[in-house]
Amino acid sequence: MGRSNKAGIQTASDGTFDVDAKYRKRRIRKRGFASQAEAEDFLIQQKEAIRVAGTEGLRPKVTLAKAAARYLLEKADTPSAEPASYALEPLIAQVGSLTLDQLDDDALAAFIDDRKAHGWADKTVNNSLECVRAICNRAAKKWRFPNRLTWLESAPHISLLRLRDQRSPRPITWAEQETLLTHCPGYLAKLALFDLNTGVRKNVLANLRWDWEIQLEIVPDVISSIFIVPREYVKGRKHERIIVCNSIAQGIVESQRGKHPEFVFTYVKDLPKWARLAKGPHRLGWQLPERPHKPLAMRFEYAWNKARAAAGLGDLHLHDLRHTVGMRLRAAGISDRTQNEILWHAGGGMTEHYAVAQLREIYKALEAIRQPGADGESLNLLAIMRDMRQRQVTQKSPTLRIAA
Repeated sequence: MGRSNKAGIQTASDGTFDVDAKYRKRRIRKRGFASQAEAEDFLIQQKEAIRVAGTEGLRPKVTLAKAAARYLLEKADTPSAEPASYALEPLIAQVGSLTLDQLDDDALAAFIDDRKAHGWADKTVNNSLECVRAICNRAAKKWRFPNRLTWLESAPHISLLRLRDQRSPRPITWAEQETLLTHCPGYLAKLALFDLNTGVRKNVLANLRWDWEIQLEIVPDVISSIFIVPREYVKGRKHERIIVCNSIAQGIVESQRGKHPEFVFTYVKDLPKWARLAKGPHRLGWQLPERPHKPLAMRFEYAWNKARAAAGLGDLHLHDLRHTVGMRLRAAGISDRTQNEILWHAGGGMTEHYAVAQLREIYKALEAIRQPGADGESLNLLAIMRDMRQRQVTQKSPTLRIAA
């Protein structure tokens, strides 16, 4: 019997191959393989089985609190880091001492009941549960101990709540828009009006930067700002997106120049230049430093809540301005492809690399919704239907007619 080039594999006198090797003080032995490749595969499999057997029971227990800390550390430079921290804070306070292998629907039931008792919506509770899902998936697939075992053998199934209390979109009419902007402080009115002419999400408004801007002559003799938003600020983070400014949004951008060296929207109000310089520029930001015994004070949210209440729009969310843009685009007859591109919806027909003709198409679509036009009747009908619904409830009438 001769020894082959592969250690632990020998060639028998009849031309077959035998395995005779030691691995971690264990003997691996078998005869009669038809080829050296089969013998090598067997040897590799047996070594892996011995390695796994030798590490069984050596997977340390990791608490949810420790895993959450690593999760947040990995997300530290992303826009979703702050929402994830907010979603995980009450969860860690309540069940952070549980180890990952103890997590399941039953273990999280008390947390869900507690959050619902505190008035959390189903979607807000799901945000916390989705963070747990992400942590467990990373622990089962990515994070490993020095012995190469993953932190978790397999990720548990974490059920999400059905969205029974999800609020319907609430686009606003032109009259409601005028009332809202009248009651907003200057910096907030500009931000809201910019949103009503671009349809971007709140996190993009909060982080809009001057170094994302380029200026192009999209239509003859008109210079427009185009903001190229990095993909980390785009929902899904698949690729970067653009914001095209129509004439209204462009006027707002120009009014913000010089107020902050980095961010477009700031808290600096419409003060004289000497007063702004004395006060010092600062970015918009969404929260103040934490105060003892008080939750994080959302500076923007406070101003928004105050303005919408004064305007008689107590249930209005900033995201509803985005829904308003979508409704106005549809009412103006804008193609689905262009709507998707403006609102950054999946399934748009345009490419990631824009031609001037495509930018011009977006610009003209946004120009079509900068003031009341063909969509006024549709938005007024929406207000009429809301009024009808309220009257239907109070009058308990099955049907109502719209007067001619």
